[in-house]
Amino acid sequence: MCGIVGYVGDKDAVPILLGGLKRLEYRGYDSAGVAVHQGERIEVRRSVGKLMKLEQALLGKELHGHIGIGHTRWATHGKPSEQNAHPHRSEGCVLVHNGIIENYVPLRQQLERDGYKFESETDTEVVAHLINKFVKKGMRLGEAVRAATKEIRGSYAIAVISEREPDTIVAARSGCPLVVGKSEGAAFVASDVMAMLDHTRDVLYLEEGDVAEVGPSGIMLTDCEGRAVSRQTMKVTWDAAAAEKSGFPHFMLKEIYEQPQTILDTMRGRYSFEEGEADLPDIGLTNEQFAAVGRIWIVACGTSWHAGLVGKYLLEEMVRTPVQVDIASEFRYRNPLVEKNDLFITISQSGETADTLAAAREAKQKGARVVSIVNVVGSTLARESDGILYTHCGPEIGVASTKAFTGQLTALYMLALHLGRVRGVLSKADGKAWLERLVTLPTLVKRILAREAEVVAIAKRFYKKRNFLYLGRGINYPIALEGALKLKEISYIHAEGYAAGEMKHGPIALIDRDMPVVVLAPRDRLYEKTVSNLMEVKARRAPVIALVAEGERELGMTADAVFTVPDTHPLLSPILFAIPLQLLAYHVAILRGADVDQPRNLAKSVTVE
Repeated sequence: MCGIVGYVGDKDAVPILLGGLKRLEYRGYDSAGVAVHQGERIEVRRSVGKLMKLEQALLGKELHGHIGIGHTRWATHGKPSEQNAHPHRSEGCVLVHNGIIENYVPLRQQLERDGYKFESETDTEVVAHLINKFVKKGMRLGEAVRAATKEIRGSYAIAVISEREPDTIVAARSGCPLVVGKSEGAAFVASDVMAMLDHTRDVLYLEEGDVAEVGPSGIMLTDCEGRAVSRQTMKVTWDAAAAEKSGFPHFMLKEIYEQPQTILDTMRGRYSFEEGEADLPDIGLTNEQFAAVGRIWIVACGTSWHAGLVGKYLLEEMVRTPVQVDIASEFRYRNPLVEKNDLFITISQSGETADTLAAAREAKQKGARVVSIVNVVGSTLARESDGILYTHCGPEIGVASTKAFTGQLTALYMLALHLGRVRGVLSKADGKAWLERLVTLPTLVKRILAREAEVVAIAKRFYKKRNFLYLGRGINYPIALEGALKLKEISYIHAEGYAAGEMKHGPIALIDRDMPVVVLAPRDRLYEKTVSNLMEVKARRAPVIALVAEGERELGMTADAVFTVPDTHPLLSPILFAIPLQLLAYHVAILRGADVDQPRNLAKSVTVE
């Protein structure tokens, strides 16, 4: 997803804009630019590639001014080029935009008939010309933006400045996140709070259809009709230092090592040993409403969907209620049979994933209760849900999710425990036993991380392979999917995750000595069947990387490489098996020279379709 930064105040804007854009680099981008009101004119500088290229473009052509906007673009309409990079200008109006304008073709045709010349291939330039058209009719910038938003369809977060109003940024959103921050004598606009944490922690999250007129003396909020609206100012509790690498070579590795703390923070203050219960104060549903739940839905995308698949096993086992798991992008395009007493769980690290938001809104329309597992406090999904279970992971910068995933799994354990107790499936003694197991997880994860060198040795043996197959059974089948996804995302090696029992239904045809097979084999009731699958793989001379429970000997003598995982209850094993798979993907990618924090073509948050 693209990044937006805006600043107005008494300081030089360019360093603040560049600093904010650097905070947003993790989202992925292919070009960047800034616009600053300098003297009586707005000056624009743009470049293709990383921010370093933009900084070089500014050398010798320095900009100085107290109001400006900046952008990092990930190409949608139009290839990566300086011409297509943001900001876009229409005479004295300059704009940056995240999102997709669905009706840009007819709008462009009409604007061309009105005499406007287009210099880019983007849908964004349409919005710039449209706003300028209303400004030329005598409207103030805020009025012009409101008028323009009534004519565009699609998703957008925009920040606009005008040569006619040199002390105002106008921001508007629909479908894409946008946050406004304020400090003494200054104000900020950004697509992510990360961009402004060096300067303020007092922020307002814009709602759907909000328009903000931002100046050094204050912020005025209206809806698209110009009616005043009020949004609560929130204080961000974590600071920008949390996003630094802290001595690690990459954010991804840092975040892998933060997972013991993530598990603790997600559990902290949310359980009672005495009652054997999870205490979830923001869950939004009464015990009576939970008891009346007829069916549970879990909807998410990508890694969050894999967490949801684990959640299905947990909830059906611990709550004894049927659970359906859907990919959000598929769910929203059918007419699902969601009913009034259904519990609808959405999972999203950012809380801004477009497909997941759309699914939650449809479920609410059908009368379901929506509970969201989210990391980002104040995100759109969090605000629109009936209840929230925050994961408290802090900022996750690496595009490939790691600590957010284990935070989501921990939250699902807490939710399953709470539901199991409310519905009478779990006794107080059962609850205490589950909590005793849960609180040991951070220590067990630390033990795995202390053996990173073993994973490095495995990575060195197999990093040149072009294909991998990951096999898991039961609750660890989703972890096989997640392990394969991590390898694909950051090393660009083709990898597939499969339910081990399905191997004979197709994938076995691919297996040969050039395809490593990663087998997940916890000590559970499916262990013997997993051993049988591994033997079939070995019979076809494929190299086997086995993840097994401590104390297991049979697979250790058969597999080509073995990593032992601390033994725990089978339902808790997914977190422990995920950690070495994250490390394996990371070290394979490093050995292949890949950019693990910003893999090609990927964005941290997918806020458009």
